[in-house]
Amino acid sequence: MAVAEATEDSRLCTPGCLFAAIPGTKQNGQHFVEDALSRGAAVILTSQPLAKVKVNQCIVGDVRAAYSELCQALAGMPSRRLGLVGVTGTNGKTTTTWLVRAILEANRKHSGLLGTVEYSDGITTEPATLTTPDSRALSDWLASMVSKKTAYAAIELSSHALQQSRAAGVQLDVAVVTNITRDHFDFHGSYENYRIAKARLLWMLKRGGVVVLNADSVGSASLAELVPSSSRMMTFGIENDADVSCRLLEESQIGSRFVVEHGAEEFEFFTPLVGRHNVENCLAAIAACRHFGLSLDCMADGINTLRTVPGRMELIEGRQPFRVLVDYAHTDDALRNVIKAVRPTTRGRVIVVFGAGGDRDAEKRPLMGEAASAADLCVVTSDNPRSEDPDAIITQIAAGIPAGTKKHLEVDRETAIAWAIRHAKPGDTVLVCGKGHEKVQVVGSERIPFDDAAACRQHLFHYRIPRRAAS
Repeated sequence: MAVAEATEDSRLCTPGCLFAAIPGTKQNGQHFVEDALSRGAAVILTSQPLAKVKVNQCIVGDVRAAYSELCQALAGMPSRRLGLVGVTGTNGKTTTTWLVRAILEANRKHSGLLGTVEYSDGITTEPATLTTPDSRALSDWLASMVSKKTAYAAIELSSHALQQSRAAGVQLDVAVVTNITRDHFDFHGSYENYRIAKARLLWMLKRGGVVVLNADSVGSASLAELVPSSSRMMTFGIENDADVSCRLLEESQIGSRFVVEHGAEEFEFFTPLVGRHNVENCLAAIAACRHFGLSLDCMADGINTLRTVPGRMELIEGRQPFRVLVDYAHTDDALRNVIKAVRPTTRGRVIVVFGAGGDRDAEKRPLMGEAASAADLCVVTSDNPRSEDPDAIITQIAAGIPAGTKKHLEVDRETAIAWAIRHAKPGDTVLVCGKGHEKVQVVGSERIPFDDAAACRQHLFHYRIPRRAAS
């Protein structure tokens, strides 16, 4: 029996559609088959025969993967008609995809983007709900790109999405792995499981596609042995030998200048994005876009014109005599990197405001505290405590902060931000980390409106330069 529609949400079933009974982590889709049938579902996609169901059943070993592939097929396999860059990694996914889009757009290659901050088909843009959309939404967005003559796209592929086969059926021209450190162990269970989930990206390549790996990341570089024989591999790096290599010339508060070498080509770049980790993200994007035939000099304008990515080392400007940056850093490695990034360009102290999410990997919390101790002052606060006691989370983080490190504990996030701004001195850098672009704080079952950047602006608006600093 042929179907024209498919869904995993029984509430969205329409007469004649297929319902995918996906086994979930919290609920099994088979529990909603009766509801799907009552709404007109004509086919059930399931992993085992359902004795009391009288409509057609399609029995498969992996319902998630089959459903995702079906969504792509019903959408006309749009990835086959796009120049598609897929990016995964513990950190840097969002910035790298934005850089890829900027490079392509600067070269008149109309491009879409799907990721943590926004979904765009090249014409229409919406705020993102997931880093990687669900299977049907992903196929719909890719199909929309094709229909609107968008020829290229960059998409973020999270470890959750890869593990869940949410993007099965999508075919990539370029697969980028920015880095692999520690994250989402509450879901994956171990570093090796997490690494293998990331490696699934490599199996999504079109024949002749390219895998781009970070030579400076042990985790990313370890995937070299898994690159399919039908694909090419390209490496990038600052410290280690790589195909796309870099010489850093200058790091400052307004960005970085660096020289990129690839083969016989060499060109000087400038990025307004602050920090060495953002130079790595630039190299990843440059390596990816080489696959589309762009020379190094053709990419410089794209790198130079991307001035900011929402919630990624985002500068919050005001009249204050110190710097305030909002960043999404929510792992120990990311926190360590952003502190390292601002240290060379900070005349005074580095003050970091951060927390750790509830109902997530608790073992990461003391590691976050240890990483934050690279700052001069740690302000530990809440970051989406969810169903956990926020004071308990803060205590676990503080346990990792070495004795002698200056710290301030404040459970209310806005009060913590206000405290950090109030205690900042001329020449300091205040880093507000963990939430980046997010617009809510999840407390219990409530999603309370909260925006780090807006909170910073509000308290900077009321900031008054102390007399001793003004004199």
